[in-house]
Amino acid sequence: MNSTYQDLLQTLHDCAAACNHCFDACLQEEDVTMMKECIRLDRECADFCSYLEQAIMRNSPFVKELAAVCAEICERCAAECEHHSHDHCQACAEACKKCAEACRSVA
Repeated sequence: MNSTYQDLLQTLHDCAAACNHCFDACLQEEDVTMMKECIRLDRECADFCSYLEQAIMRNSPFVKELAAVCAEICERCAAECEHHSHDHCQACAEACKKCAEACRSVA
């Protein structure tokens, strides 16, 4: 594995954790229907961050392309989470923005 990606690996891991937490917390909200897009994007983002983390660890030749897609997913998730005032959504939005920036720097 290329040591160039060491910081990105941690950022991806942190973003996936924040998205998983947000996903779970959104399911506990009173109006789950209002949270459905947030929940959907939390899952998408967590899954893709985890996938990119795995791809980096196995030295995939597609890391740059996957990082570009991951950045886009993270940006969409951050934008959705920012619409909600819940602490878990705001924390997720921050993690996603940080991850999108890290992914863009690799892509």
